[in-house]
Amino acid sequence: MTRFTEWSDPFAEHLHQKFKDKKGALLPILHDIQDALGHIPPAAIRHICDSLNLSKAEVDGVISFYHDFKKEHDGRFSIKVCRAEACQSSGSEELISHIQKRLTQDGTDTEFHIEAVYCLGNCALSPSVMMKEKLYGRVTPNRFDHLLTQERTNHA
Repeated sequence: MTRFTEWSDPFAEHLHQKFKDKKGALLPILHDIQDALGHIPPAAIRHICDSLNLSKAEVDGVISFYHDFKKEHDGRFSIKVCRAEACQSSGSEELISHIQKRLTQDGTDTEFHIEAVYCLGNCALSPSVMMKEKLYGRVTPNRFDHLLTQERTNHA
């Protein structure tokens, strides 16, 4: 399969062929675009509206409702830290403070950014963190430092 890195007519055609006969295709289309590009560009929104006969308000409403969809890509990877009650009681607020300090101190704030989310579905292993779509549980400040070093090494 062709890997798309920018919005283009071939990408639009690929999505059209993939989803042309599927009901409820909006979310799967948005996920495919987000996964490939890291955001949903304005041209893609126009294409989705035309293809699915939806208004721009309908598509924008779905994009803004789900926190994983972004209209702009800032070039950084997201570190999602759960802030739900189970994770808060296990130290997620302290973990967030540690992560902010760590990213600022070693300059990785240009590569990663923190995103607070309100449940990663990993309550039994709190506090939970998701980095580059990988879920980690029982994350301590020391474990986070190790995970960050590992991610930076894997993608250097």
